[in-house]
Amino acid sequence: MKKNDQNTNAFLIHISAFAGFVFPFGHIITPLIAWQTLKNRSPFLDEQGKEAVNFNLSYTLYSFILTLALIPFAIGTFFTNFNNFDTFNFNLNMPNMSGFIGIGAVSGILYVAGIALVIIAAIKAKEGENYNYPFTIKFIK
Repeated sequence: MKKNDQNTNAFLIHISAFAGFVFPFGHIITPLIAWQTLKNRSPFLDEQGKEAVNFNLSYTLYSFILTLALIPFAIGTFFTNFNNFDTFNFNLNMPNMSGFIGIGAVSGILYVAGIALVIIAAIKAKEGENYNYPFTIKFIK
């Protein structure tokens, strides 16, 4: 395979993670399918495909853990505003909202970092460089 085609295919494997904006779990399924169809063409494509799939699986796991961390704040806010099972007082005071604001900020940082890392990886792959995402769990070795 020509080096230019190889770099373009590696670019497409990484950038295919944006399919998650189109359909659920597209950020995992699309790079997985692209990697499976292209991995036998070159070791570079195999390595970059594994890296893309591992990052997207790790990103999904981190997002899931962050969502689980949000549940106690949501339940706590709901039950502190419940009075005698007959009235619900919706109160947006700061002690009730500080957990939401903190986890919302972390969620926003995680979201922007995920987008930025996919773009950086795609650009590096287009240039023919091996890129390893930070904080990635190696599910596929």
